Amino acid sequence: MPKVAFTSGRVRALSCPADKKQAFLWDTGAPGLGLRVTPNGEPSFIFQSRCNGSTMRITIGSPDVWTIPLAQAKAREYQRLIDEGLDPRVTRIEQERLTASKTVTVGEAWRDYVKERTPHWSERTRYDHDRIADPGGRIQARGTKSGKTMAGPLYSLFRYRFGELTPQVVEAWAIAHGKERPTYGRLCWRYFKVFLGWCSREPAYQDVVDAKIAASRKVRDAFGKPNAKSDHLEREQLKRWFEEVRAIQNPVTSAAIQVMLLTGSRVNEVLGLKWSDVDERWKNIAIHDKVEESRTIPLTPFVERLIMSLPRRNEQVFSSQDSKTGSIWSPRYEFVAACERAGIRDLTLHGLRRSFASLSEWLDIPSGVIAQIMGHKPSATAEKHYKRRPIAMLRIHHERFESWILEQAGVIERE
Repeated sequence: MPKVAFTSGRVRALSCPADKKQAFLWDTGAPGLGLRVTPNGEPSFIFQSRCNGSTMRITIGSPDVWTIPLAQAKAREYQRLIDEGLDPRVTRIEQERLTASKTVTVGEAWRDYVKERTPHWSERTRYDHDRIADPGGRIQARGTKSGKTMAGPLYSLFRYRFGELTPQVVEAWAIAHGKERPTYGRLCWRYFKVFLGWCSREPAYQDVVDAKIAASRKVRDAFGKPNAKSDHLEREQLKRWFEEVRAIQNPVTSAAIQVMLLTGSRVNEVLGLKWSDVDERWKNIAIHDKVEESRTIPLTPFVERLIMSLPRRNEQVFSSQDSKTGSIWSPRYEFVAACERAGIRDLTLHGLRRSFASLSEWLDIPSGVIAQIMGHKPSATAEKHYKRRPIAMLRIHHERFESWILEQAGVIERE
């Protein structure tokens, strides 16, 4: 475009032809400074340049307010910001805040996230977040090849600054953990996406965090789709299974595993039980349910004996003196070893919950009773809106089920 040295006369003289929408005059004294006029005769100083790979235009103001020297100074200021890698459309304060946000590491933001969300989490959820973010390296003789604890899957991402956290980084992380432990990796991935969503809504991080950075197809493919499991105990396996589980040296771990089978409760529900949840007088247990917050189930005779034989070291029923939560973290290591000794393969802790439902079929217990004890959402309309069985009715079926299980396992004779 042809340029001229701006003078007051040239600025006043610029007009726009009737057949055009606008006309421009460009200054030789300041880079990017121009004068724009429309057919209605209202001129204004503008600044035009390339920023972040595209052409941008900013209106400075009317020549009636801005003198030529002031307009030239403003144009030079805008160009200087561009030369420094900044966007003149954003204030310098905002630029400084944006730059500072980009230098924050994922680990620093994670600490803010955990601190802000902890009041809304259960103790178990908080412990889950601590575990997946653990730096590892602590001495632990059992359960590890090196004798030290391994770092949590998310910990390797904490060193990255948000400006460095690219889709390629997240994809490489997903591929590595998708090969090692896809199920656990998938859980960590879900937690990480929730964390990114929180960051995208926080003023301190929302300008630099893309919540979709961990949602690419490559990341999803790395973890794969979860396969529906059907592992459960058969009636014929009960005797050997109980023998090996009851032989576990730690009585707290042994009791917790048996209670999982005999109540059909989720692993976290059992391990999170507190003494205040156990009502000896009315023979009930309050289960903290993930579906309806809480449900009450019968305290059956054998389960009561298991629980009441445990030491009362703190408020947790299945307590541990070494755990941050006060309860045992997971009996998986002892559980798998007991199953292997019993000759039972591929049974998971959650498979005990499936076993509760499957084995109840031998006694023709109403499916609604089993669902209510297990804490499943009612499916049929009648179950959902009309049938809510009293605890006394649940107790009849639940105690019959427990007695039958112990009979098949040959445990009754040993009590």
